Amino acid sequence: MCELIPPRADLTEDQWLRTAGPGPADAAVPDATPDTAAPAPGVHRRTLLGGAMAGAALAALPFGRAQPAVAAARTGAPDRFPLPSAPGPSGAYAVLVTGDAGTGKAEQYAVAAAAREICRAEGVGLAVGLGDNLYENGPESDHDSEFEEKFERPNTGIDVPWLMVLGNHDCSGLVPGSGGDPSRGDREVAYAATSRRWYMPGRYYNVALPAGGAQDGPLVEFFALDTNPVASSVVQLDPHYRWNGPYMREQRRWLDAALRASRARWKIVLGHHPYLNNGKHGSAGSYDGFVVGHYTSGVHLKELYEEVVCGRADVIMSGHDHTLQILEPTDRTRGTRQLVCGAASKTSDGRAHFTHPAAWQDFARHGFMVLKVSAGAMTIDAYTVDTATKKARLAHRTRTTRPVAGVRAGMSAGVS
Repeated sequence: MCELIPPRADLTEDQWLRTAGPGPADAAVPDATPDTAAPAPGVHRRTLLGGAMAGAALAALPFGRAQPAVAAARTGAPDRFPLPSAPGPSGAYAVLVTGDAGTGKAEQYAVAAAAREICRAEGVGLAVGLGDNLYENGPESDHDSEFEEKFERPNTGIDVPWLMVLGNHDCSGLVPGSGGDPSRGDREVAYAATSRRWYMPGRYYNVALPAGGAQDGPLVEFFALDTNPVASSVVQLDPHYRWNGPYMREQRRWLDAALRASRARWKIVLGHHPYLNNGKHGSAGSYDGFVVGHYTSGVHLKELYEEVVCGRADVIMSGHDHTLQILEPTDRTRGTRQLVCGAASKTSDGRAHFTHPAAWQDFARHGFMVLKVSAGAMTIDAYTVDTATKKARLAHRTRTTRPVAGVRAGMSAGVS
């Protein structure tokens, strides 16, 4: 029999697991609680998921109704950081890539400090946040103080637009990390109207560089997705956000049309939940060992990636797993490469759980990546960070000279 374990907002996952027994919801957990402490006896992810499902059946929670999001220009106050209109000093557009950052803890500050130095050296003009922007439940309003505490302050000095996507912790209500209240994501969209850094014109959107267009088409285009309704650990109660509801049908139509219409040489899809993943959460279609149902397994996200994205985009960038992975493009992905970059504030258990071919991967250290794109090549630099010294080390570099469109036309990809 499933037992509903009352969640508490604003705890780390480890703290919540250690203290998730019955008790007042506002009970304090000291920040000094050791991260190595063991979870509460009998409490583990499957127990919590079972409790979430039982709780979902208890009542219908109030959910917002979002309008379909589309691409939008960078408008508003003139002091907002502008999208890049030209490549950096190296002749390439340099983009910082981070994920699962929003704890407000010392580790997030350390990784951001290390990234700040690399951004200056590389001439980074854009950043990507791959979801779980505000642990544990997402914002309470579009002016929640957590935006300042868990995004603005840690990223001081990385003064560029940040393309943000929604993670499961940004859209949680009853159970932290469940993704069960998508309406909370609307508050992150609304926050973009007042932040210099935070760029999120809709729950899903696309951005092409150079900003303002180019005569021969964009060099690179980003397609940001909301993967939560098809990868939540609870059933979506609002029909609008169900796996086959109007929101996901519209998002799929939008993505298919946007990828088809894109004239960009390089195409990058951003989504919090990965398609392929060697970390403990696993890959779409079997997340966390689940292979049945419309939600927890991510089977319909797997379909979306395979039927719409693979073979059309050069890279899928994701977080969710607190690891760093540069997986190899394969026949299964039809040339599309999967990156997992979710170690900006948390780390994993130090070992690979699956065997998808990888160019490089790290399951124990904090870090981030830098994407560099020019007409001739796309380069991915992976950095690990020593949080004690706040210094980054270049751990791996992958360079591709042929976009997927060229590979599919019969040309081979050059990877080093």
